[in-house]
Amino acid sequence: MKPVKAYFSDDKELFSAIRNIFGYYPGNIFLYKLALRHKSASKEESHGLKISNERLEYLGDAILGAIIADYLFKIFPYKDEGFLTQMRSKIVSRSQLNKLSRKLGLHNLIESQSNDSNHYRSINGDAFEAFVGAMYLDKGYEFSKKIIIDHVIKIGYDIDELESTDFNYKSKLIEWSQKNKREIEFRVVGEEGNGFNKQYIIQVFIDLQPYKRGYDYSIKGAEQNAAEKTWKVICIDNA
Repeated sequence: MKPVKAYFSDDKELFSAIRNIFGYYPGNIFLYKLALRHKSASKEESHGLKISNERLEYLGDAILGAIIADYLFKIFPYKDEGFLTQMRSKIVSRSQLNKLSRKLGLHNLIESQSNDSNHYRSINGDAFEAFVGAMYLDKGYEFSKKIIIDHVIKIGYDIDELESTDFNYKSKLIEWSQKNKREIEFRVVGEEGNGFNKQYIIQVFIDLQPYKRGYDYSIKGAEQNAAEKTWKVICIDNA
C-alpha cells in the first residue's frame, strides 16, 4: 500500500520512481534525496560542510560488497576464494554499476551540476552505491539484501555471462607481462580540466616504450581505459 505521506509529499515523484524501480516505498525520503545528489551539486550547510552522496556511497559500497559476497558464496558452493573474489569484482566494477544504474533508470533521478551523465564517468555507479547505503539506513540489512538480490542481481545481471567474461584489462595486461617477462608501467602523464571536470591521462609503457593512453575522471578508470586500448594492440600484434 502506498504510504499516505507519499500522496502529499513534494517528493511524491521520487517516492513513485523508487517504488517502480525497486518495488518498495522509502521510509526516510531525505536519505534517498541525499544519495542521488552528486558532489558537483553539493549543498553547503551553515557549518561549512558540503553535503553530497559521498558518505552514503562509502557505506553502500561496503553493504553491497557484503551482499554480493554472501550471494555468490551460496550459488557457487564448490568454487574457491579466488573465483568468488573475481566474480564479486566483476559485479561491483564501476563500469558494471554504471550500466546497471542506467538499465534500472536510476540515472534519471540523479542531481548533478551537468545534465550530461557522461560528463562524470562514475556518477551513475556512485549514485547506485549511495542508494544502497540509504536503503540500508532506512530499511536495514536483511531488507536491503532481499531487494538487491531480487530486484537488482537477478534482473540486472547475467551471472553465466559474467563468469565467462573478463573486464579487467589491467590485470590481463599485467599477467601477460609477467608471463612474457616484460616490464610494464601505468604512468600519469597529464591532467585535463579543473575541479569536477578534471580528467587524468594515463599512458602504458612496456619495456619503457610508450603504448596507448587512457582518459578518465579517476586514475583507476584511466588505467583501465589505457589497458584496454593497449591490450587490443597486443592481441593484434600477436594474432
